[in-house]
Amino acid sequence: MKEQYVGDVNDYRKYALLRLLGRSGLELGVCWMLTPNDGRSDGNKLGYLDQPKQERHDPELFALLRRVRDEPDARRLILIEDSETLPEAVFVNTIVPEMLFERQLWFKQASAALADTDLIFFDPDNGIEVGSVAKGRRNSSKYVYRDELAATYRAGHSLLVYQHFQRKERESFIRDVADDVHRIAAGAEIWAIRTSHVVFMLAIQPRHHAALSAAAHHVRETVDPKFLHAQLVTPASP
Repeated sequence: MKEQYVGDVNDYRKYALLRLLGRSGLELGVCWMLTPNDGRSDGNKLGYLDQPKQERHDPELFALLRRVRDEPDARRLILIEDSETLPEAVFVNTIVPEMLFERQLWFKQASAALADTDLIFFDPDNGIEVGSVAKGRRNSSKYVYRDELAATYRAGHSLLVYQHFQRKERESFIRDVADDVHRIAAGAEIWAIRTSHVVFMLAIQPRHHAALSAAAHHVRETVDPKFLHAQLVTPASP
C-alpha cells in the first residue's frame, strides 16, 4: 500500500473490516506492505468524506478519516496507528524491498514483530503474487507471495489478505483465489469480504475458528452488503 492513498474509500472499508474482526478478541497484526509513493492522484478517492450518508457505516472511523484527509501524506499512516482506531494492534510499516535478499530479511523481521499476534493482515498494493512477477524482480514489492502466506499460517496465524480484483468475472475470480488460499492454509475456513474494487480473503486457523468465524458471520449478517459483502467460500475442514 502507498501512504499517499491512506484514508481513501478503500481504506474506510478496510479499517472498518479490521475493527469488526477485532471484536473477536484476537490479537491483530497489521503488515502494511508499504511501497514508495508514485506521485499519482487517480486512486486517491476521498470524495466519500463529503457524503454524510457514508458516516453511518462507522461514525467514529469516518470522523477520524476526515481529520486524516487534511494531513500531509507523510503523516497519515502515523495518525491511523496512533489513533487507537485499531486498539492494541501491532503494526509493521517498513517499505517492502524489491531485491530478493532484502525481501527475505524484511519478511523475517516482519514475522518476528508480529509473532505474538493471532490474525495477520497483509496489505500489498495488488494482492497475491502473479506468475509474471517473480519475487526479487521489479514490482514484486506490490505482491505478497504464497510462501510468505504459507509460513505465516504454519506459524499459527490466521490470515487476512488484500486482493485487488483482476479483469475476470468476479465470482470465478473469488473462487480461484479462495482455492489458492486454501492450498496455502490447509484446513482453514475461507471467507471473501468484497467491496466495489477489492476483496479481502480471510483464512481462519482451526484454533481461532469459534471467535473469528463468529466475527465474520457478524459482518455478513449486520453490515450493509454495499459496504462490505461477506461470503463463506470454504467451510472449515472437519
